Amino acid sequence: MSISEVRATVGRFVSIRSASSIIVAMITEVSCENLASSDNYIAIASVDLLGEILNAADKPKFQRGVTNYPTIGDAVDLITSQELRTIYAPTGSDQINVGFLQQDRSVIAYVDIEEMLSKHFAVLGSTGVGKSTGVSLLLNEILKARPNLRIFLLDVHNEYGRCFGDRALVLNPRNLKLPFWLFNFEEIVDVLFAGRPGVPEELDILAEVIPIAKGVYTQYQNADRIGLKRIDPKQVGFTVDTPVPYRLVDLISLIDERMGKLENRSSRIVYHKLISRIEAVRNDPRYAFMFDNANVGGDTMAEVISHLFRLPANGKPMTVMQLAGFPAEVIDSVVSVLCRMAFDFGLWSDGVSPLLFVCEEAHRYASADRNIGFGPTRKAVSRIAKEGRKYGVYLGLITQRPAELDATIISQCNTLFTMRLANDRDQALLRAAVSDAAANLLSFVPSLGTREVLAFGEGVALPTRLRFKEVPPHQLPRGEATISSVPSMTAGHDMHFVSAVLERWRGATSQRDVPNDPVFSAPPAKTLSPVEAPMLQPSMGLDPDRFSLLKKPLR
Repeated sequence: MSISEVRATVGRFVSIRSASSIIVAMITEVSCENLASSDNYIAIASVDLLGEILNAADKPKFQRGVTNYPTIGDAVDLITSQELRTIYAPTGSDQINVGFLQQDRSVIAYVDIEEMLSKHFAVLGSTGVGKSTGVSLLLNEILKARPNLRIFLLDVHNEYGRCFGDRALVLNPRNLKLPFWLFNFEEIVDVLFAGRPGVPEELDILAEVIPIAKGVYTQYQNADRIGLKRIDPKQVGFTVDTPVPYRLVDLISLIDERMGKLENRSSRIVYHKLISRIEAVRNDPRYAFMFDNANVGGDTMAEVISHLFRLPANGKPMTVMQLAGFPAEVIDSVVSVLCRMAFDFGLWSDGVSPLLFVCEEAHRYASADRNIGFGPTRKAVSRIAKEGRKYGVYLGLITQRPAELDATIISQCNTLFTMRLANDRDQALLRAAVSDAAANLLSFVPSLGTREVLAFGEGVALPTRLRFKEVPPHQLPRGEATISSVPSMTAGHDMHFVSAVLERWRGATSQRDVPNDPVFSAPPAKTLSPVEAPMLQPSMGLDPDRFSLLKKPLR
């Protein structure tokens, strides 16, 4: 060994040889003291005791905790490579190889899958430190070791689509079918009001008619006929949150029926606005994943859950949900639905088919500030964190701002993979989350290199500084924009390519029909004369034949 390899410094492991075992300790502080009689000095190291290697009959075995404390005079040495291999030796087939120790690169760093999954885990690190690559590594290794485990990944930036090959189903707004009736009351209100607080009068109407619409649809199915039938709201038996189908046409008819009974015309405006709000969202092509076949009906809940959560897997045990293409105002409610259904299915199936739910940029959905974000989403993630392990629903959190994540949720993650974090608040949260012995390693957090990790908790044998191993090129996370900008792939693009992109761009932000909004429909639209039309079109870029569709007509 070279001198640099045998230097005792903070973070290194040492062995203390007692009579019955080898005690493993970590150096937490180093100081020196001059000798009074000479220019020489002695080095003094403070250590934390972490565990011990027992001299078993067949082979040495490491265990956490110390049963036999060292005495004065016991020899202290830097730990050997063989002793490190004993500590980090895999104890069974449920171990995955994630890299190597920073102290000794010849020693492989293993992680216990059962401990990591069943007690949840988190990957923390600033942008650019290799966090996404580490997530790809962990999930690919988990897929190899646990081929029957289902994984659901929320891909916020659409960068994991190619990381898992043909083992993953990639979903996005273009191929997702998530019927609106699967949304509970808070979630559908969030969609209808575009993430803003709902109007109390309109919410009261919705809370009354949604259960009736569900009852109406159920009667359609039972009677095998189509048509509205008056029913007593008290006899429906459904709540606004019962996950059974209903049709938008029935919902609107029920609202319209109540509006027709009102004698005061001014009080009808609330009903008009609510109907217009529902129709505007239904006709918006960005919401097609929710409202396709909204008036046809059909109880497709079993098919939707089977497709989303891979039951059966059919060779694709993983789902990558790409969120970047969804309307920004509904992402929170979509995530809430997915989290809630994942937990509820685990609950009502008694956890017979385990699922790992991985939430990237978790601080966006479960913020520590209760005034930020969507309450039901935080509640759904929190429910998985607190109770999911009892029902086979495991949680993996990925965040670059752990201090902004709900402290109750992150405290449920018993294995932490911490990469470089420069923010003082994030480091303070980590110090509160890990044990005293491990906390001494946190001084390295601001200076960790790319792919370097401090691993704490149940999934690793000891608090460890390690480096993630190299990930094959085809498993590297890359955003779709990055992939499409590779020179070899962009060669030959012409105006047809640009036109196709523009058509897709416009189609995602246009409505099929402009809804009849009573707020703006009072004055009739002005019809342009043949003289006015040519004057308007070059300056405003509008088609005169469609000018009458504008909500704010010229006077």
